[in-house]
Amino acid sequence: MSLWVKICGNTRLEDALAAVEAGADALGFVFASSPRQVDVTTVEAMMPALAGRAECIGVFVDATAETIARTVERCGLTGVQLHGGSQSRQTAAALKAQWGQSLRLLQVVHYGPQAAAELEAIVEAGNCDAVLVDTRVGGMAGGTGVPFDWTEAAGRVFAPASGVAGQYNANPSLAAMRRVAAGGLRPENVANAIAILRPWGVDVASGVEAAPGRKDPERVREFVRRARAAAADPRFVSGSPTGSA
Repeated sequence: MSLWVKICGNTRLEDALAAVEAGADALGFVFASSPRQVDVTTVEAMMPALAGRAECIGVFVDATAETIARTVERCGLTGVQLHGGSQSRQTAAALKAQWGQSLRLLQVVHYGPQAAAELEAIVEAGNCDAVLVDTRVGGMAGGTGVPFDWTEAAGRVFAPASGVAGQYNANPSLAAMRRVAAGGLRPENVANAIAILRPWGVDVASGVEAAPGRKDPERVREFVRRARAAAADPRFVSGSPTGSA
């Protein structure tokens, strides 16, 4: 099974290019308040060097569909990651109506007691291509560097995607939804997270940084290498995870 790898929080072209050269499938650009925030002009200037080399995904928090659409058009983004609960589901519907399958849509679920219900609501709405499971710390929507409880989450929100018997297996749409693991991942623990969660994809920001908003190219390469190696392990396919969070 192929693993989708996204390097998020890019603020400089050199960092984005290093991620592409390391083998990342997707690059994330944060258009919301964050130490990794970028503006439209900055990302627009990067696109000639990145177009066609990786998916370019804009990350938005509580932005309107109109604002996001303008950013997609100007920057040539190929995907959008939405934060914001029920509002983001409405935004996803508007974006899907405008862009259809040409724009990959991810919605964020922060792991906790409500995560399973949020996942079900997203699947029921039917507008998103994947759900990204992250950690919320205080008012921060992402980039916290803090992992959630992988062992618990494996049975509650990731099991349907990996084929493990669970409460969602009776719902084919829910079972088929792609899940991306995020929150506190880094080169040192990504293989363990993959072994436990068996996600469709992984996402990292702070775990491969030299400083907030500045990537460490060696950590980026090591993250991608270890993630790919873990996904190639027969245990990833057979559903026999080992290790713990």
